[in-house]
Parts: sequence; C-alpha cells; structure tokens
Amino acid sequence: MSLSEFFFDRVTADIRQQMEGVLALTEQLARQRLTPDGEACVASVADAAASVARTLESALDLRTLSQAGAEPKLEPIRLRELMDDIQERWQPRATASGVTLLVSYDGDPEAAALADRKRLMQIFDGFIGEAVGAQSRGAVEASLSAHTLVDGVRLEGRVRGPRDAAWDAQDVEARIRSIDARLGLEVALGSMLARKVLGDMHGELRKEANAGASDTAAFEIRLAPLPETIDAPSEDAGRAAHILVVDDNATNRMVAQSLVEMFDCTSESAEDGEEAVEAARTGRFDLILMDIKMPRMDGVAATRAIRALPGPVGVTPIIALTANADPDDAAAYLAAGMNGVVEKPMKPEHLLTALQAALDTGSAAAA
Repeated sequence: MSLSEFFFDRVTADIRQQMEGVLALTEQLARQRLTPDGEACVASVADAAASVARTLESALDLRTLSQAGAEPKLEPIRLRELMDDIQERWQPRATASGVTLLVSYDGDPEAAALADRKRLMQIFDGFIGEAVGAQSRGAVEASLSAHTLVDGVRLEGRVRGPRDAAWDAQDVEARIRSIDARLGLEVALGSMLARKVLGDMHGELRKEANAGASDTAAFEIRLAPLPETIDAPSEDAGRAAHILVVDDNATNRMVAQSLVEMFDCTSESAEDGEEAVEAARTGRFDLILMDIKMPRMDGVAATRAIRALPGPVGVTPIIALTANADPDDAAAYLAAGMNGVVEKPMKPEHLLTALQAALDTGSAAAA
C-alpha cells in the first residue's frame, strides 16, 4: 500500500467515525426539549451528516469496485422484501423533497434468489436518487418484477422520473458530470455506482420514453437460484440436524440460519463463546457453527471448552466461520479441535459440504 493510499484510508475512516458521532449527538439532541428553531437546526445538521456519510460510503464502494472489484456477498433474498427495504429507505427522503414515492413488486411473493442485497439496493438507490433529485413535485415510481426461470430468476427493475434530455445526448461520463452539476455530488456518485454495479452483474440498462414529461430507467439482471432442496444433513435418517449458530453479529447469525434452514435443518443461535458453551452443555445440538472473533470468549477458546466437556457433548462437530481462512489460520482452528472451516462470506455449496463432512465425522465419533 502506498503512502497516499494509507492516508486516504485513514482520512475516510476518520470522517466516517466523526459522522457517526455527529449523528449520535443529533439523535440525543432531538430527544431534548427544544424550540421549533432549535429542532429545525438539529434536523438540518442530522440531514447534512447523513448525506456526508452516504456520499463517503458511495465513494469508498466505487474505489473498491474500480480498483480490484469485490467478491459479492451472496445470501438468500426474498425479492418482495427487497422492495419493502427500498420503500423504507427512500420514503422519508422523498417526502422531504415534496415527492410522492410509489414502490411496487410484481411476482411470486415467496420468490427468492441468491444475491448481494447491498448491491441490488445500490442499483435502485442510484436511479431513485436521480429521479427524486430532479423531481420538484409529482411522483417517482420504482418497481420490480421477478420471473422464476429454470436456471435462476430474471429481475426487471424500473424507475420512472422526470425526463432527462442528457441521457441520449451525452456519453456516460458527461452524463454523470451533468448530474453532479445539477443535483450534487451525492446523487452523481450514487448514479455512477448504480451503473458500475449493474455492469459488474452483467445487467442491461435502457431508457424508455413515456407520454408526458417523464422517462423510465429500466434494467434487467439474472440472479442465481437457491440451491435445490437436498436431503438434510443428519446423524440418522430419522431427523434433520439441529445446529447452533454462534456469532456476535446479528446479520451474520441471520444469514447462517437462513442457509441452515435452506438445507432443511433446524437452528438456534448464541452471541458469543460463553453462551455457546452453556448451550452445548444441554446436548441438544448435532453441530455448531462457530465464529472466531467474539467478545467475552472467542471461538477457539469456546471450542476448547466444549471439547473438555464429558460424554458425547464433548465431541459435537464444530465448524469455524471466519473471514481469516488462510492455511495457517485454518490449521490452528483444526488443532484447537474444530472439524472444518468455512470462509465468510459463506457460499451455500461450501457450507453444505462442510456440514455433511462434519456430521459424518461426528456420527462415527459418537459411535
């Protein structure tokens, strides 16, 4: 890493921390008894800090994607819920701008696919940001249609907003500069990021002219299907495996439990190593998915404590879940008594293979 890159990372990290502090302080101030003018000032400060945080996040994502790309963090996503998230994220900002936001979903309510939720949100963010920023009044419409195919899911996204004569007249770089000049840096970065993410996902983008003074940005993406339902990994043919998911991060726990349930297993969760050891003592679990870095007791210490328990509980299969999965780290986890290692972000096929191997080993050990 060059010195300039080092200081860029330091500066951006410091700005992010400072903005989080400003947002926390304004939230506290908003709970106080203030005059109407004071409330308006606090709200303005909070809006400005949130805008800076969003702009910084977009800039960092663009830098990462432009330099070396980023491995998508695939997880099972219910597509209808994606549009609920879009509505929740954009409704307050649209209302503040005097714009009516209409969000809709067309397709099977239970349709799901493997996708990077953050990246899909960034695509919609970019085009909705343009439309809301350019619309002084009236409505912006955002919709998603999901079509289940044999080999995956085809998504058709549409965002309808005010007509933009610059779309066809300028190349992409000139268009982004035009957006920056008219609507500001945050919108321009969001628009640029949306196009970058869409291109990386091999999506297609087109403009559709509507009657009146509006255009529709329409894009199409193909997503991978969820893995086919497989016979659940189990210690015997009579029941599915019951798995303990241990992670201090709520989102990571949710993702892991979603994948476990995808394989028709049941699960419970714990937030750190101490909770994991106490849960393991009950003997309810056929396997434990163990995060490594956790407060109070880390995954390695928890594994050693479980291995010291008497009887079958002490040989419960344990799989490490970690972003640090190089050969030396993996060897250390196995030496501590773990049965396998799955790297984060988890890929369903890798997790399934590890589950099956560890449960087979666990069955032999118990026998």
